[in-house]
Amino acid sequence: MPTINVSLTEDLSEFVADQVEGGGYKNQSEVVSAGLRLLRDRSCKLTELRAAIAIGDADIKAGRLQPLTDELLRDIAKRAQQRVKTRKRGRT
Repeated sequence: MPTINVSLTEDLSEFVADQVEGGGYKNQSEVVSAGLRLLRDRSCKLTELRAAIAIGDADIKAGRLQPLTDELLRDIAKRAQQRVKTRKRGRT
């Protein structure tokens, strides 16, 4: 595994030490790795969100719009409830 040196501010250094002392991590490297994994996940989610926004913008520019009616809102809510049920069934 490659080794890198990282300079931290005093408060971040204390935070890392607290995480290790609290027993959640074996050493400083595990704390930093966990933080980097979170940052990577956040970056991926932002990339996906930006892509979805770009699709929406393209749809708007192309005139592919639907008026927001009560019927459409009910349909959206129904589909969301079905997705939740499907996810719950997959966990049990």
